[in-house]
Amino acid sequence: MVKNAADVVIVGGGIMGCAAAYYLAKGGCSVIVLEKENAVGSGGSARNGGGVRQSGRDPRELPIAMRGIKNIWPTLAEELGVDVEYCQKGNLRLGKTAAHLDILAGLTRKAVDCGLNVKMISGDEARAINPYLSQAVLGASWCPTDGHANPLLATLAFYRRARQLGARFISGETVRAIRKNKGRARVVAAENGLYEGGTIIVAAGLGSRPLLNTVGLDVPLQPVLLETLVTEAAVEMFPQMLGTAAADFYGHQSARHGSFVFGIASGYEPFARAGFPVSSSGAAAAACRNILSYFPVLADLKIIRSWAGWIDDCADHVPVISFTDEVPGLIIACGFSGHGFGISPAVGKLLSEMVIDGQPALDLAALRYDRFGIK
Repeated sequence: MVKNAADVVIVGGGIMGCAAAYYLAKGGCSVIVLEKENAVGSGGSARNGGGVRQSGRDPRELPIAMRGIKNIWPTLAEELGVDVEYCQKGNLRLGKTAAHLDILAGLTRKAVDCGLNVKMISGDEARAINPYLSQAVLGASWCPTDGHANPLLATLAFYRRARQLGARFISGETVRAIRKNKGRARVVAAENGLYEGGTIIVAAGLGSRPLLNTVGLDVPLQPVLLETLVTEAAVEMFPQMLGTAAADFYGHQSARHGSFVFGIASGYEPFARAGFPVSSSGAAAAACRNILSYFPVLADLKIIRSWAGWIDDCADHVPVISFTDEVPGLIIACGFSGHGFGISPAVGKLLSEMVIDGQPALDLAALRYDRFGIK
């Protein structure tokens, strides 16, 4: 008998693991969460621009985002007892060229087909929503129900409430393998001991792939560097979430303290050094040139800090949320490819449904682990 046992063992203490732990504990399950770092949320969960969006998503994950924004995010601060700085004031995805507008129009058509309230608007219509936009913006997609929140606060809020409900978090515990008993995933072998679970959830970001390999499964993940910067506080200017067709930046201004938070793409990401993620002044400078071409009014704002993290980028840039036929008792939740924060509450809820009800409330067949045909 393994001493450390629970109904569910979750590998990974990011926002996915913390959210799943909360909903599972709320549903009456005993839960152990294992996190290799010394603190929860040390990966991408606390290193992103905070987008809570539906627009611009792949249709396979869009229903998850729509469920979260309709049913969870509006009351999440009250439910968790923490102000997660959720602001639902819409999302402008901006374009400066005809090619950009074609990209946005294609994404908009797919989203409308899925029932999302999103539309293409002209540059002048975009400037009527946000008067700080430059004249270089020719058009945008506009989704009024999108928004943003604070990733670190949301992660810690889920962690706090899960612990209050009895979930046990063990940090600094590196997981080495999953072991089967009579064909079913039962034991997580970690550096400091064994943990037994009726169900094992692997939500360990990039660490998910080698762990799944120990039971003969594979999800094609690769590391991609994500960099984020935050500015000094500014007067209140606009509340919308922002993104671009070129995917060169995304971000928002915090309604609580006035700083701008931007996730950035400089073009240097493929050349990032392996190991601990480090932001670079060169990347920030390149990204700021892009940002200023859309918002020249921000030119005099000072950057007060920047940070970086590794994204678990999936081969088709869409997550894996799935039971596993070959290994009953094992659930995978990884590969969120840099856009997992906004759907994390809904994913946590779905994972709890998979355990407690035996199936999720949404059809996740398109997000199965075996869609890549890897043997």
